[in-house]
Amino acid sequence: MTLDFSAIVPYLHMLLTGAKVTIQASFLSVLFGALLGIFVGALRVVPLAPVRSIAATYIYIIRGTPLLIQLFLIYFGLPSLGLNLPAFTAGIIGLSINSSGYVGEIVRGGIEAVPKGQWEASKVLGLSYLKTMRFIILPQAIRNMLPAIGNEFVTLIKESSLLSTLAITELTMVGQQVRSVTYASFETFIVVGIIYLVLTSVTSFSLQYVEKKWKVS
Repeated sequence: MTLDFSAIVPYLHMLLTGAKVTIQASFLSVLFGALLGIFVGALRVVPLAPVRSIAATYIYIIRGTPLLIQLFLIYFGLPSLGLNLPAFTAGIIGLSINSSGYVGEIVRGGIEAVPKGQWEASKVLGLSYLKTMRFIILPQAIRNMLPAIGNEFVTLIKESSLLSTLAITELTMVGQQVRSVTYASFETFIVVGIIYLVLTSVTSFSLQYVEKKWKVS
């Protein structure tokens, strides 16, 4: 079989436009997912058992159900309750919530990895729980969590391809449109795959750089 990418060249600008939407969706989902995940992860270690149970149940449900079903519930299910969301907004919310479940568990593990002596020293200094968490525990925990969080960010970029099921014109959806016009299925999705590889590689290298800068000898 001979590959011919000449039919794809006139549509490269469309694929790059789709890649921009993918980058926007991934960035917003990473941002909101990380913030929500840190909050949920912090709740997993609070002294109050009912709060820990609620956070644990949230993570259990999010991690135990497919992302695609979560997207469908938000985009197709919420209108039955009177809440209609634009496709892009619904996609960002779905990706963010899904990511927060995994980030929350990563945060919990990172916090519990901080030596207990740090908590005891904070009590001796008279710091409140919130100040201890904000200024002492989380800064140390985040260093430990960077590799795992980096993997989650890369995974989220790839999972953003599911936004095509909501008719969002991100990279995968544009790839399907180009394929339907050119009939060059193999060549089209090779190019789409290369673009995803570039996005995930740039993200991985950037996070590795940050990780080295934060590494404590």
